[in-house]
Amino acid sequence: MTERFSLKGQVAIVTGASRGLGYEMAKAIAESGAKVWITARGKERLEDAADKLRAEGLDVAVRAFDLSDGPSCVAAVNEIAEAEGRLDILVNNAGINAWEPLERATTATWDTVMNTNIRAPYLLCREAARHMVAKGYGRIVNIGSALAVVGRENVTAYVSSKHGLAGMTRAMAAELGAMGVTVNMMAPGYFLTEINTTILERPGYEKGVSSRISLGRWGDPEEAGGVVAFMVSKASSYMNGHVLVVDGGLTETFVLPVDAA
Repeated sequence: MTERFSLKGQVAIVTGASRGLGYEMAKAIAESGAKVWITARGKERLEDAADKLRAEGLDVAVRAFDLSDGPSCVAAVNEIAEAEGRLDILVNNAGINAWEPLERATTATWDTVMNTNIRAPYLLCREAARHMVAKGYGRIVNIGSALAVVGRENVTAYVSSKHGLAGMTRAMAAELGAMGVTVNMMAPGYFLTEINTTILERPGYEKGVSSRISLGRWGDPEEAGGVVAFMVSKASSYMNGHVLVVDGGLTETFVLPVDAA
């Protein structure tokens, strides 16, 4: 590992890190030398994830809290930063989706999605930034979605939240950049994670999606981890306010299935 990618001596928080992309992001950051606090709602699942990471010699700790609980978000960041004496990295990965046709959509669903996908990252960013600015250095990466740059039917609340997260990322980048804190977004497309198990069981679904991705396949979760590890390293020091889409070309290229070309 070259020094520009090293995170040795740094402290990171990764939300939604008990499984899926969050787990791989936490793993990649820890492999680069940081101590990583993995967070999620369920402590048992977090402990299982931590055990696996520690078995690989990685330095991880666990903090369970619910993103829908604002005071818990604030307390978690401050307790970790105070316990460690520093906070260098925040990765806001946790989020929720809700499939609802617009004519049947409810404000309750809208509020739930917005509280988790926008309000919680806002609180976590705000609290983390206070510690980072005091030290003159920090890396914040918000995890969006390919749907932060395009639209899709039946997920109005989710799409709106991810577009909002992109705007929040840019606003914070404008404010914090001169104080040594960069704020960027990684926007993943389709990845082979546990959360997609149900839709992957639909006949032809995986192939149908792959046929519209210029790389011809879904992403491996490890590929998302590597991107985020770069984004929180010194190697990304001149990247600020950027939405980096990692979707195999899905939103940037126009690919038709072979039988439709």
